[in-house]
Amino acid sequence: MPVFEYKALNPKGKKVSGIIDAEGVVAARQKLRGSGIYPISVSEVVKASVKRDIGKFSIGNLFTRVRPAEVAMMTRQLATLVGAGFPLVSAIDSLIPQTKSQTFRKILAHIKESVVEGNTFADSLSPYPGIFSSLYVNMVHASETSGTLEIVLERLADITEKQEAFKNRIRTALAYPLLMSLIGVLVLFLLLAYIVPNITVIFTDMNQALPAPTLFLIHVSDFIKLYWWVFLFVLVAFAVTLRSVRRTVKGRRFIDKIILFLPAVGPLSKKVAAARFSRTLGSLLENGVSLLPSLDIVKNIVGNVLIADAVEAAAREVGKGQGLGRSLAASDLFPSLCIQMIQVGEQSGELEKLLYKSATVFENEVESTIMRLTALLEPVMILVMGVIVGFIVLSICLPIFEMNQLIR
Repeated sequence: MPVFEYKALNPKGKKVSGIIDAEGVVAARQKLRGSGIYPISVSEVVKASVKRDIGKFSIGNLFTRVRPAEVAMMTRQLATLVGAGFPLVSAIDSLIPQTKSQTFRKILAHIKESVVEGNTFADSLSPYPGIFSSLYVNMVHASETSGTLEIVLERLADITEKQEAFKNRIRTALAYPLLMSLIGVLVLFLLLAYIVPNITVIFTDMNQALPAPTLFLIHVSDFIKLYWWVFLFVLVAFAVTLRSVRRTVKGRRFIDKIILFLPAVGPLSKKVAAARFSRTLGSLLENGVSLLPSLDIVKNIVGNVLIADAVEAAAREVGKGQGLGRSLAASDLFPSLCIQMIQVGEQSGELEKLLYKSATVFENEVESTIMRLTALLEPVMILVMGVIVGFIVLSICLPIFEMNQLIR
């Protein structure tokens, strides 16, 4: 059944909008009038256009994109309704009006339409990989096969919420130092581009020999004032180039290789990948997805091309009969603790349980490492700012002291 987007007036004359399914435009208008709403415009929502809008990068998409928190909330509500005995179609239909995001409402309407047409829920979710990950789709597929949709939806909601909570803790830890860095750069720019020239012009007009620090400060200030746009151009060019390089296979591999071998960032990236790998693999195995398909899914979420290649190579070895822990150890890209816990899990028959423990350990380690780095970064920033401002003050004061000596 086609899906239509409408704008209408309610009985109080207030404008409303939403999604409705009907056989055609005329049927949609009649259905709206039957519910006491007077349609202004009714247009069919084409599935291809929705998918195109999701994948397209634009400023507007930053505000209209479907956030993981919305997906988690919808998943938990759907699990509650299905557990209460609602048919799947009725449950999805009940959630559409409660969804705040217009884009997500359209997607849910198309998913409901696909289920009504006879497709499985997993097949109906798969056309929207930007919203529902391969992990999500495969776990739903496994639940439909085993008849445990309610339980799996609850677990998916838990996984999504934990991942978002983990990301939010990292963002919160990094927000303050990044904000302070930005403010510090802006303050230095204003000092060197506007305030310092107004002060140093007094010294240059006196035509007397200036100390070396003062001359250096004047030259730096003049350069920034005249060529500030060069810094802006280089920054934008660097960002655009980096984005373009990351879109190529060779470029992304090169960047990911550099990241892994950086002194502090490399070990942290490996721990983040190990946490994602362990939690996702544990969830898939626990919900009935076999090991080889699970590894094929997990390699796409580790966040690093080299580690993804290592997972793929390990999957080939597992297919030949090797153990997962031993196969992953060959790459030397996973932390030794992760390898040991996987091997213990394989030997004890509790691989899923040990994978969850491994994920928790590395998530806690990543969070504590970032907290330590940000705590160290704050005094370093204060020290750097103090040295720069102190140099500026000293460079301005030195000529004043020399003039004072001449007066005496």
